[in-house]
Amino acid sequence: MIEVKDLVKKYGNHMAVNHLSFTVEKGQIYGFLGPNGAGKSTTMNIMTGYLGATSGEVLINGLNVLEEPEKAKKSIGYLPEIPPLYTDMTVYEYLSFVAELKKIPKKEKEESIEKVIDMVKLEDVEGRLIKNLSKGYKQRVGLAQAILGFPEIIILDEPTVGLDPKQIIEIRDLIKKLAKEHTIILSSHILSEVSAICDHIMIISHGKLVASDTPENLENLMSGQNTLQLSIKGDKEKVQKVLRSIKGVGALELLPTVEDGCVEINVTISDKTDIRENIFYECANNKLPIYTMKHNKVSLEDVFLELTESKQDAKEDNDILLSEGHIEEKEEVSEVSKEEKLDESNL
Repeated sequence: MIEVKDLVKKYGNHMAVNHLSFTVEKGQIYGFLGPNGAGKSTTMNIMTGYLGATSGEVLINGLNVLEEPEKAKKSIGYLPEIPPLYTDMTVYEYLSFVAELKKIPKKEKEESIEKVIDMVKLEDVEGRLIKNLSKGYKQRVGLAQAILGFPEIIILDEPTVGLDPKQIIEIRDLIKKLAKEHTIILSSHILSEVSAICDHIMIISHGKLVASDTPENLENLMSGQNTLQLSIKGDKEKVQKVLRSIKGVGALELLPTVEDGCVEINVTISDKTDIRENIFYECANNKLPIYTMKHNKVSLEDVFLELTESKQDAKEDNDILLSEGHIEEKEEVSEVSKEEKLDESNL
């Protein structure tokens, strides 16, 4: 459905999108994640033809969005971070205006508008001026204009911002329903929401794609960081010896004692195998009663922080190296700066 090839977007010397490439397949929900300033909204604006790229290309169903914008944009519905609303119109007037912009045939126009109003739950406010609506309803109106005409691809930038918990659940269910016939791309800062509804997740940091996979596979990438927190009654040395004898047990970390006579310990699981039963039986055979066992599984939040913070740390380490006088690094950076200046002068 969508091919993003070697996409670059510069604002002066700032690289907002850094040689980004990915593909989007039909009939799935894609989550677009990244810290503030990572380039998510910039990428979405380029994909929808709202912004031009410094270099690279975006193909929508094989059509270049910059070279054939009208044909390519027919396949896209877009809700930007700030909904594009005309606040002096009523909800119905605005959606009627959007339907004309999208060139929906007159005989289908009214039916399409009513269907979208029903889907997004705007029946109670369709005759009211948009400027008098709450933030949550304005967000719904923005979502309604994105799905009006039911394009093949729907791109949503923070679709649940400003909505209350009940509305968030309703919009989440709507997105799942739309995904049966449409391809959805959405960005969100609510990672639990992305994990709950997305089939595929892309994480970008500093304009680069750092991960692209299913939520389950991304969590499995860090499976070595899954841990069991145990409270075992017995001698500290014996407990450690027994645990080390069990296949799948990685590093052991002793924790402060909570209960007299018990050893509090963190066990890192070295592979994807569930070793809880093995630990139970081995401890029972060695007369080491387990008082508590808590499985601390790596979450999407952990994956997100690991991937985005590591990039930030690498950038900071490089800055430190430069400040300490690493001449070769400085020369490489200056050469890049020269090339950027040449590119800007050519433009």
